[in-house]
Amino acid sequence: MSSHFSTYLERVLQGLPFTLWAAVGGIALTIVLSFVAGIAMLSPYLPVRFVTRIYVEGFRGSSEVVQLFFFAVAIPIFFGVSLGATAKGLLVIGIIVLGLNHGAYGAEIVRGAIGSVPPAQVEAAIALNLSPAQRMWRVVLPQAVVEMLPSFNNLFIQLVKATALLSFIAVPEVFKKADELRAVPAFSRELGLIYAIQLVVYLLIAVVVTVIMRVLELLAARRVGRRPKRSSIRLSAHVGV
Repeated sequence: MSSHFSTYLERVLQGLPFTLWAAVGGIALTIVLSFVAGIAMLSPYLPVRFVTRIYVEGFRGSSEVVQLFFFAVAIPIFFGVSLGATAKGLLVIGIIVLGLNHGAYGAEIVRGAIGSVPPAQVEAAIALNLSPAQRMWRVVLPQAVVEMLPSFNNLFIQLVKATALLSFIAVPEVFKKADELRAVPAFSRELGLIYAIQLVVYLLIAVVVTVIMRVLELLAARRVGRRPKRSSIRLSAHVGV
């Protein structure tokens, strides 16, 4: 074991709070935008669908790195407003970009899951004289959420990994803090160990996200009376759900 291991680990952990805030904030914003945009794409009103489609295709079709620099550099130049004067300000920019970008992907997940609900379920809700809003919240969404969760699990893990991109705009997250060690000659010879520590940190965060999402899958399936998948059953036995 390297004599500098504790130094490397300490430096990586210094950036962990920023990585976690970026991940949690990005996931929260992704969830909100995914449902808003996903439902909006199914709106009977053409202008609503048109504007939503511009958002979805715009963020899915452009580089996330360019989006970061656009919000951190271009917008302040255009409008004369400094959004990233501090590390916390840069973090907020990162969260916004992560949420907007992954929310565009999540919107398609929501749209597809809602579309997968059997028409007979909707027809039964209409027969019960439920309003469109009641049909959506009481009948369609509870069933659609079960279909969304596995895809959202993958999306959230992608978002966690994308937090490393915030290093491009100088957010002092895990990758940025560890990468600063390259400038020290004594440490630069052990970059393999430094990057290995980072890999383990990102892996652990992804495992936590996966466990949470698997539990949510189990609970959502039970709520609509579906039999949970075997993987979720095994997980519930371990976590005591």
